[in-house]
Amino acid sequence: MTQLLISIAAFLIAIGILITIHEFGHFWVARRLGVKVIRFSIGFGRPLFTWHRPNDPTEYVLSALPFGGYVEMVGERADDDNPVAPEDLPFAFNRQAVWKRAAIVLAGPVCNLLFAFIAYWLIIMAGEVGTRPEVGVVTPASVAATAGFVPGDVIVQVDGAATPTWSAVWFGVLEGALDAEDLPVQVRTADGQNVTRYLPGSALAPLDPGQNVLAAIGLRSVQLEVPPVLDEVSADQPAGQAGLRSGDRIAAIDGQAVANWEDLVAIVRVNAEKSLQFQVERGADTVQLTITPAAATAEDGSRIGRIGAAPAIPTAQLEAQQVLVRLGPLDATVAAAQRLTDVSVLTLRIIGRMFTGQASLKSLSGPIGIADTAGKTATLGIGAFINFLALLSVSLGVLNLLPLPMLDGGHLFWYLGYELITRRPFPINIQEQMNRVGTVLLISLMSLALYMDVVRLFD
Repeated sequence: MTQLLISIAAFLIAIGILITIHEFGHFWVARRLGVKVIRFSIGFGRPLFTWHRPNDPTEYVLSALPFGGYVEMVGERADDDNPVAPEDLPFAFNRQAVWKRAAIVLAGPVCNLLFAFIAYWLIIMAGEVGTRPEVGVVTPASVAATAGFVPGDVIVQVDGAATPTWSAVWFGVLEGALDAEDLPVQVRTADGQNVTRYLPGSALAPLDPGQNVLAAIGLRSVQLEVPPVLDEVSADQPAGQAGLRSGDRIAAIDGQAVANWEDLVAIVRVNAEKSLQFQVERGADTVQLTITPAAATAEDGSRIGRIGAAPAIPTAQLEAQQVLVRLGPLDATVAAAQRLTDVSVLTLRIIGRMFTGQASLKSLSGPIGIADTAGKTATLGIGAFINFLALLSVSLGVLNLLPLPMLDGGHLFWYLGYELITRRPFPINIQEQMNRVGTVLLISLMSLALYMDVVRLFD
């Protein structure tokens, strides 16, 4: 329940921030270019709160449905039934020069991309902690095994780009999969030699962006060996109620030896509400305890057992597997711009593959998936949450630039593009029909994303 509340709160905060930034872009540029703004709304539907600033004609609104927002300007929907007041005509959106209207439309997505750039710059300046790009496991007979990868290889570059962390390796291989060409990967072997291994494009091409591409080709990072030693024990959970303490080492359960924390979890998960005999090493003593794991629901909806205890993480091992990447202001500026470009291009390419049927719809996330990710990143700390906000902001900016009706890109491509070519305003009746089509498309896309979220819950 706690994680659910965190996910909901993180989702509302994330969406609220990004929508506000997007709509503020439209609002700020419109005001600077002399267009009168009637309403600035975060959310759709029934207004929950409204307020006015002194000497400000704009009404600021917080509405009931948090899945979007809008900036209503004088003249945007002007027709014979809703004429613009004569005194407002000079400030009407549809009376402005094409370049002004284009600037107002572009401002929303640009603000999202600018926010992402600033977020990346701050993250890189503050320093990012990532997993060392050392290969820990190579799946036998996999693509990686055939290419010659072995445990102990440290991946230095993918296709010429430096890979200081395991996530950078993932990003490079994902880009290579989209290119479907042989991908050069430079590694430093265990004996210190620099070697280039090649992942064949024919094996990368079928990979789906929605899956873990590194695991799919047979590569896994070095796994932290966590001993079955308890750190935190919840007093109101089965572990605490049975008498387990911090520092206890679980030697066996029902006579089955427990070598590491994964063994302990595996046994407990499949024995919900079943009595288990724990053999516990406590200092020089050995203690026998009977514990009945409580039933819980896993993320995939399955029924599992839990005892309410957390492991003691071996700090030295953890630190040895982590790297800190930090750059100065100028280098961080270049790196942030490069990351923004890479993520934007990757987003467009994945969208293109989804439209052409080359990528699975598993890549599509709706509000449930976004909320789940928001909650998980929020629990990892402010840096992880900001990184998630930046990624979501890039997606919002890029999606809004697509030439679809109802999106900012649609306004630029269809309405303003038509006017630049024909020197005539886009017909209002056709605009309204295209808006209806765009609304249906957006609702269909949101429904599909929500459906994929639900499907993932039961996979």
